[in-house]
Amino acid sequence: MCVSTGPAVFSGTTLYAGRRHHPDHGLIEVLGYRNTAANLADGPNAMLLHVPARALAPDNFLALRDDEANVLDLMVDALTPAAAGADAAVMDWMDGAEPDVRVFDHDVYTVLIAEDPTLIPAALDRVPPHRRPRPDPELMDFYAAHFPRHVIILCCFDNADARRAKPLLMWYEPVDPERLVVPALDCHTGGAPRLDEPVATDHWVVFGADGASGGLREPVAYPGHMRYSLREYLPDAVTGARFSGAAPNGDFAIAYADLLAGRTDRIERLAPSARS
Repeated sequence: MCVSTGPAVFSGTTLYAGRRHHPDHGLIEVLGYRNTAANLADGPNAMLLHVPARALAPDNFLALRDDEANVLDLMVDALTPAAAGADAAVMDWMDGAEPDVRVFDHDVYTVLIAEDPTLIPAALDRVPPHRRPRPDPELMDFYAAHFPRHVIILCCFDNADARRAKPLLMWYEPVDPERLVVPALDCHTGGAPRLDEPVATDHWVVFGADGASGGLREPVAYPGHMRYSLREYLPDAVTGARFSGAAPNGDFAIAYADLLAGRTDRIERLAPSARS
């Protein structure tokens, strides 16, 4: 469940968003994203994510050690006992001044960060050739038109590295304090997403928040060896659901007040046209 710059198949997707009172950064939002990518393009490929952040820098990406790479799996494990014997929720909807595009390596990816996605193509020469995709300019125009208040990240990968990727985990100051949104726009052809066609869902959507009081929250069993510096960004307990079936193309969202109350029945699909 993401958008790619070339043909690809993504499976085993887990999306996470949580609000956290960090001891140094204050109230932050943490976004987690994991999938298994099968690159069907002839050369390098990349996945695009639109992040509802006021700003994003390389330091906002959290590096995971090999023994911490299952952090999103642990969140799903916390939810699984509560859903045992139940079907998935079926959505039956039809350097000095900062450069304009920042480029850096993170895990198996070369990552580009831009507030204006139309600047990304000109920055791709800074990506190593074995990871350098050539996205359709129409795709960058689509993101510029539909997500003006977002930071766009392009995660470039090659065929050899695609299946070895650790989860992406990043923190930021959220744009909308009243709502949490996880990017789930879907298109694996290399073109711009079609907002008038339903897409298939088959993945976990997980949320967390400090101070949530709803009865659906499940504690996460983090291992004792996990670094405290990472643990400060993670929720003590989570809520969420596994979704399957056809749904309108768009993101998953929940009001912060509903999350605090444990109202996962109010998770909604949010199309770009529904944003302010």
